[in-house]
Amino acid sequence: MKLIILSGRSGSGKSVALNALEDAGYYCIDNLPLELTLEVRNRHFKHTDALAISVDARNPGDLERFTQEIERIKIVHPDLKVIFIDANETVLLKRFSETRRRHPLTHSGISLRDAMQQEEQLISPIRAIADLVINTSTLTPHDLREQIRSRVTQSTQSNMDILFTSFGFKHGAPQDADFIFDARCLPNPHWVPDLRPFTGKDEPIQNYLGADDQVMEYLWQVRVFLDTWLPAFAKQDRSYFTFAVGCTGGKHRSVYIVEKLGEYFLTQYPNLQIRHQQLENIGK
Repeated sequence: MKLIILSGRSGSGKSVALNALEDAGYYCIDNLPLELTLEVRNRHFKHTDALAISVDARNPGDLERFTQEIERIKIVHPDLKVIFIDANETVLLKRFSETRRRHPLTHSGISLRDAMQQEEQLISPIRAIADLVINTSTLTPHDLREQIRSRVTQSTQSNMDILFTSFGFKHGAPQDADFIFDARCLPNPHWVPDLRPFTGKDEPIQNYLGADDQVMEYLWQVRVFLDTWLPAFAKQDRSYFTFAVGCTGGKHRSVYIVEKLGEYFLTQYPNLQIRHQQLENIGK
């Protein structure tokens, strides 16, 4: 049986993520006390091969002993995965303001911001041991469902799931990346008028960057870094690893670097996925 503990900050998209897991065939339970997890697992063992349980700040007692409970569950179910959904405070404030929903920790005499900060302190132990953290600050509900589908429910192998992603620094760096590399030091095709309409996936950009010695040196050094350290991370029994490369706009240099790294490492890591954040947002 596949077992997932799902948690995160209120307003970050936990309900969307839980619904995505349910659509993928998981038997989902919202806000179940952790001490009942093994009992529920054993009860449903013969009826389902996938169980997802949501845990949040509505059960503060659970959060105080979260790490101990997870260790206890892993003795019986070592393949347990902990998924944490997060978002920036400014984004969460905006979401609560737009939806006019009540934060679960607000009560008489406590402001929304104070409740959010209190919740952050309560659930920080979960984030610290999570196998995968997804920051939804720049994601639509559709984007989040797609990430759950591609990174969680489609992962059928026990190997580490790897994501290579490009992004534009002017749009903000991804906060859930394990490593971020900066490609803004490389020649920028944006300043070549004939190349500006293309992306790093197109042949004119690939020919332009591929002919530059500085780009080739950068690409080679990043490959050496990943060749050296990806196996070390995999040996830690990590389930997820995110590597991000950014340039100014996220359209040319970072896309090219991620594409070339993906071509090289896909032969070694079949669980590797490629994502281009700014290209996905074109037309939205």
